[in-house]
Amino acid sequence: IKTAAEDEDIPAVFVDFSATSFAGPTTAINIAKELKALRESGKRVIAMSDRLSTTSYLMASQASEIWVHPVGSISVRGLGGMRTYQKELYENLKINFHNYSQGDFKSAVEGNTRTDMSENDRMQREALLYPIWDEMKSLMAEGRGIESDDIQSFADGYVGFFGEAAIGNIAYAQANNIIDGTKSFPEFRKYMIEEFGLDEEAETETYKTISYNEYAKQIDDELSESDNHIAVITAEGAIMEGEITQGVAGANGVVKQIRSAHEDENTKAIVFRVNSPGGSIIASEMMRDELFAAKEKGIDVIVSMGDYAASGGVYISTPADYIFAEPTTITGSIGVAIALPTLENAMDYIGVNFDGVVTSKHGGWDATQAIDDDLDKIFAGWGADAYDRFVSFVAESRSQSYEDIKAIAGGRVWIATSAKEIGLVDEIGGIDDAIAYAADMAELEDYQVKYYGEELSPEELILRALLENFNVSLGEPKVLSALNGLANLYETLTDIQEPKALLTCQDCMVALD
Repeated sequence: IKTAAEDEDIPAVFVDFSATSFAGPTTAINIAKELKALRESGKRVIAMSDRLSTTSYLMASQASEIWVHPVGSISVRGLGGMRTYQKELYENLKINFHNYSQGDFKSAVEGNTRTDMSENDRMQREALLYPIWDEMKSLMAEGRGIESDDIQSFADGYVGFFGEAAIGNIAYAQANNIIDGTKSFPEFRKYMIEEFGLDEEAETETYKTISYNEYAKQIDDELSESDNHIAVITAEGAIMEGEITQGVAGANGVVKQIRSAHEDENTKAIVFRVNSPGGSIIASEMMRDELFAAKEKGIDVIVSMGDYAASGGVYISTPADYIFAEPTTITGSIGVAIALPTLENAMDYIGVNFDGVVTSKHGGWDATQAIDDDLDKIFAGWGADAYDRFVSFVAESRSQSYEDIKAIAGGRVWIATSAKEIGLVDEIGGIDDAIAYAADMAELEDYQVKYYGEELSPEELILRALLENFNVSLGEPKVLSALNGLANLYETLTDIQEPKALLTCQDCMVALD
């Protein structure tokens, strides 16, 4: 988008939002601002879609014109942070749930221990969602030349508009300048041909265009080569052990990328883009260790936080020399989620007994048995030790005292502007700012940005696409489905040998659609 804004050969940019996948608020805001800058540069920006969600409309609102399919929908519903509370379910199934989490605001396991939201959780969610929603409304309204209250009214009336044969909101949106109008796909193609001319070389009747992939390759070919590399590595999704997959920052894969970067003698700095609500403590340790291995070689590490970099996302950021965060980044959640369900009452109720031989007091213990006082102390100690380690790492990283970090920890989440005030981040800025800072820190007059990512073969790309789109229900009877669900729950619970410590932020997962 930045390049197109300065390219004299590009009179307009068309953005199709029909296949837009989930984008977090910060990602959507960043793209919206770039599209706004593109429009203000004098380029014509055209948006078209069969449906627009909250985030895709935010981006589309910066276009010069917005067209929607006549029977499409605009589901601008605002933001939501909801959770399922299943304490009574566990009680009805006679499952005991033991919570060893650390931090008064660490609410990741509240869904299992409560029937409603705690006041601490409600307070921190409100402190996050309202400022982000206000920013989104402001951008939408400014892009369309209307008031923020108009966007709020549209979002509040979503259910009513959607109820009229799925087109009520389209009529309202057009009448209130939320969109410019409606066009079917053939009508839109004809419109684009009239506006930009027929592509005589194309196999089918279409308008003159260059695709995103072709344009991106053209840009790459024009970039200058340099022996000084700034490596950009991303931890995207839940932090887990294993390889990188959709929505999962697999530690094995991320570690390979970090190692590949610091083993390259041309790498002068690493920009670590963190877009994660956290996850496994072991996986977080693996990434953290590898970043320190890079620093031992004299390579500067700059962190750029995305939509969220909380809990484990903060943990893996502790090796950073400097931390950037977007204005609406959700961060913090310095705490530990550790909990364990046990089935002793359920087993007794259904008449299942266990017996055997063990060589030590807890040699045969599993989640079908009660937790005695000794195990209770051990599990509680694990949580306390993990929390102490986490707070200590952050304190050392941020050059603050243990007591100061503990005072702002407790599992509480912060929006980046507040996080900067309390010293969890150094500067408000995006990934471009982080790259520029890395170049300055490494004293580079010329450099090449090298993006590390997963390289898949064409066969692997096809397989991934098939797996991600394969979602078929065979109409399994509901009773059988319920029994299978309980069987899977039993298998999962009885396989638990000890509680798992997680560095995760459930409050960071904002519902947008």
